[in-house]
Amino acid sequence: MIRVLHSVSNMDRAGIETMLMNYYRHMDHEKVQFDFLCNKTKPGAYDEEIKQMGGHIFHTPGLNPAKYPQYLKYMKKLFEKYPQYRIVEAHNGALGVYALHAAKKNKIPVRIFHAHGASITKDWKWPIKIFCRSRLKYNINHNFTCGIEAARCYFGNKVVENKDYEFIPNAIEVERVLYNEEIRNRIRSEYHLQDKKVIGHVGRFMAQKNHTFLIDIFAEYYKNHKDTKLVLLGDGELMPKMKEKVQTLGIEDAVLFVGNVGNANEWYQAFDAFVLPSVWEGLPVVGVEAQAADLPCVFSDNITREIGLTDKASFVSTSDKKQWVDCLEKALKDQSRKNNYEVITKNRYNIVEEAKKLQERYIELYRENI
Repeated sequence: MIRVLHSVSNMDRAGIETMLMNYYRHMDHEKVQFDFLCNKTKPGAYDEEIKQMGGHIFHTPGLNPAKYPQYLKYMKKLFEKYPQYRIVEAHNGALGVYALHAAKKNKIPVRIFHAHGASITKDWKWPIKIFCRSRLKYNINHNFTCGIEAARCYFGNKVVENKDYEFIPNAIEVERVLYNEEIRNRIRSEYHLQDKKVIGHVGRFMAQKNHTFLIDIFAEYYKNHKDTKLVLLGDGELMPKMKEKVQTLGIEDAVLFVGNVGNANEWYQAFDAFVLPSVWEGLPVVGVEAQAADLPCVFSDNITREIGLTDKASFVSTSDKKQWVDCLEKALKDQSRKNNYEVITKNRYNIVEEAKKLQERYIELYRENI
């Protein structure tokens, strides 16, 4: 059995982690097993499921630069205790270089950086992240990416031009999100949404997802469309602030904060349109899921056009609030829904097909480096 060690933040319900779990569930665990190197001590929503499937979860001292010697010491002991590791794959953005450098120092032959984001957030860690990104090329030997723009961000134009990367799609369990009218009616009845046009968003409450802008847009749209409801799935540090903003705008009865739930697939059925006004993304899993459910989708133009899988996807500048309102009005007029299985599969986002390919790639890499 091959064990692949994935470096992550923690295994909570978020885009990267959900993508990993989609692949993990569809691997043959007698051939390939996933383990997770978590850099936060906080337990994750997927922890128990991982353990049930035979995966291990390790907690590092964290990615604080001041603790780097401690981190390296921890990794040395980990690789000594588990000498079977031949593949380490990092998903932490630029800070993934921590795990990859530790893997190189401990002679792990296959060191994969998996690019997920098309931009690097300019927070207080930005200078550290830029430095770490500059060190990636010295510590990796395989470039995985969810899309071209993510590859460009982390590997550079030359790698993209030479196609020196491997496309690993953010594949989904298509059957779970295909449009289902019975599920739609149940969710809408349970939450008293039967007579509402529902605008939905799925994402962590963090600056990247641009909830402030989303709530402003909805408030503007709501002025002339009192039959609409904004439904927000997710959790995060900015949720209290967004709840306060909704109250300040006087639209608390029109906005539903659902929280971090395990049935997002059912909520896509209940939505009438999906919005993602993110400041940046790599290639968002939620965008694939929403289109699998055949929802009209309004994306910010900061998001790669690669996500546009159907003719119901539109891209709007976050500097143009009026255009967002107009797009929402247009999207909510189209209430036809169909089965999008073939569209998603043709574009390589069907996890049943893609997990087989990734499994074979891991086996190939392992055999080349025994």
